[in-house]
Amino acid sequence: MKKKLFTLGLCSGLLILAACSSSGSQQGGQRDLTGTMWSLSTINDQALVPGSGITIEFTSDGKVSGSSGCNLYAGVYKTDGDGIVISSPMASTMMACSQEIMDQETAYLKALSDVRTFTATKDQLTLKDATGKNPMVYEAQSQDLAGSSWEVTGYNNGKQAVTSVLAGSTITAEFGKDGVLSGKGGCNDYSGPYVVTGNKIKIGPVVSTRMACAEPAGVMEQETQYLAALETAATYKLEGKVLELRTADGALAVDYSKK
Repeated sequence: MKKKLFTLGLCSGLLILAACSSSGSQQGGQRDLTGTMWSLSTINDQALVPGSGITIEFTSDGKVSGSSGCNLYAGVYKTDGDGIVISSPMASTMMACSQEIMDQETAYLKALSDVRTFTATKDQLTLKDATGKNPMVYEAQSQDLAGSSWEVTGYNNGKQAVTSVLAGSTITAEFGKDGVLSGKGGCNDYSGPYVVTGNKIKIGPVVSTRMACAEPAGVMEQETQYLAALETAATYKLEGKVLELRTADGALAVDYSKK
């Protein structure tokens, strides 16, 4: 099954807002919003749907983006002291997930459009509406891969398409603290070195055991394509419980979810 993303364009009004947006720099003791990936822990004092993750990231040129649980979103923001306005509507991809996740996503994006103030420390960000109610509380998310474990949800098949993992098969990845990436490719075990510099990553060469599996149908081809995709990875990004590896030209190489 192929997974396709379709991105909505930003309206001209958002472009105007971007032109006059500030960087969210430190004012009145407020910590700078930029330079941190924030992962949502609670919204309206409620925990997220189990297994889901929502993130937000602010850049110094007035742009805001993240994962809303199912889709990726992007827009612009403007700050003034502890005041903040985030553009609405946001540009978003158009993937479909479970109804529970989609309902949470809708509520989250609506809450973002209502945000008027923020407080930020090194480890925590809180966004509130004009009444000071309905807070969204985020925690700073480490981008450290070492010691993390993942399961593949999609990979580039080398034919300009990202495909989901075959039903009845599982592909895993363990980023060891010793700089070795290892896991199960669907049939065989694999391993190889990885090196991280900032958000850049180099993986390989990757080697694997040499077993042959007949089921599910296509599992050997899937494994070959996945291992090849690993060695094309040039950058990575952690967003909540999702890890993306992308090629040097920005194409998705592998999509993972937290184990």
